[in-house]
Formats: sequence, C-alpha cells, structure tokens
Amino acid sequence: MCWSATADLIAGAGIAAVGLASVTLAVRRPRDLPLAALPLLLGSHQIIEAAVWHHDGGTGPATVAWAVIALPLLALWAPAAVLCAAPRTARRRLLVPLAAGVATATALTYALATRTVTAEIRGHTVGYSLGLPHTELIVAGYLLATIGSLLLSGDRGLILLGVLVAIGAAVSAALWRQEYISTWCASAAVCSLVVLFWVRGRRPPDAATRS
Repeated sequence: MCWSATADLIAGAGIAAVGLASVTLAVRRPRDLPLAALPLLLGSHQIIEAAVWHHDGGTGPATVAWAVIALPLLALWAPAAVLCAAPRTARRRLLVPLAAGVATATALTYALATRTVTAEIRGHTVGYSLGLPHTELIVAGYLLATIGSLLLSGDRGLILLGVLVAIGAAVSAALWRQEYISTWCASAAVCSLVVLFWVRGRRPPDAATRS
C-alpha cells in the first residue's frame, strides 16, 4: 500500500472483511472459492506490510512474508483460481497463463530461497528489492499469469477486474517506478470489491442447472 502503516492496517482489515464476505457467498459454488478468497489473501498481505512499515523495512520475517505472497504465491494463485471459476469454454486457453504462473512462481521461489529480499521506506511508499535476473521476462510472465488469466477468463466480471488491475498496474508503474510492486499490489487489493460483486452476481448451482 502507500502512505503509512496505519493506512495499510486499516485497508488490510477492510479488504480482509470483503474477503470473508466473498467466501461466505461462494460456499455454494466450490469452484469459485479460490477466487472468492483472493481478497482475504490480499487483505492479509496489506496487514503484513503494516508490520514492514513498523520495522522500518529491512530484511526481517515481515518483509519475507510480504514477498512470498506478492511474488510466487499470487503468480500461481491467480491463474489457478480463474481456471477453477471460468466457463468450460475458456478453460483450455487458460492453461497458457497457468503455465506462465507455474514457471514464474518457480523462478521467484528459487530467487527468494537464494537471495535476500529487502524493503526500504521511501517517503510514503515501500520499495522492495530482490535483485532478480531476467527481470523483464519474469515481469512478463507474472502479468500474463495474473492479469492475462482474468482477461482470458470468458467471464464479463472477471474481464472487468482484469482491465481495472491492468490500469492500476500501469498507473503504479508511471507514478512510482521504484515502488511499483508495492503500489501495484495495493491497486489489486482495492479491486477486491469487484470480486465481491462478482461473487454476489453468480447464480447458485441449482439455478444454473435449471437454466
């Protein structure tokens, strides 16, 4: 997130509450649960960043936990969750972003295991550094896995979510290039409300069967 530990903590609690509501609404559609739980993960992520602020950045457990969620976990979770929830007609093409997510998550996991991730407080943002090799390739795979899976989902609500996250990513990159990863995750978390409305608009299985 941006601005302060307090902002991260408040935003994280609110987003986590949205996640709990989404999961509650999705219990009748098990295939939607991984995607419905995404706001819960993102809310927890923002709360962890509040701890990063509290410790003035550095290389401690909060920084590592933040990076694990932001990097390999989201790269794999997002395309897998979309694949679960997507219409049958879209599932074959969604194997492409899923494969990108697996490859990207593997590379990022290896980097986290062999390198030191550091966080630095830069004014009202947090900058994270891992010293990744082949950064452009990894970023491309990450965006294909996360945003690409939403845009290829074949579901209007998820496509809208993908557009909003893509806009947030572009704005974050333009405004805060060095703190991009932190601000991008913040914009993605804000889109959790879209996930909640998407879950609310899904028909229960019995209604889908009758149609």
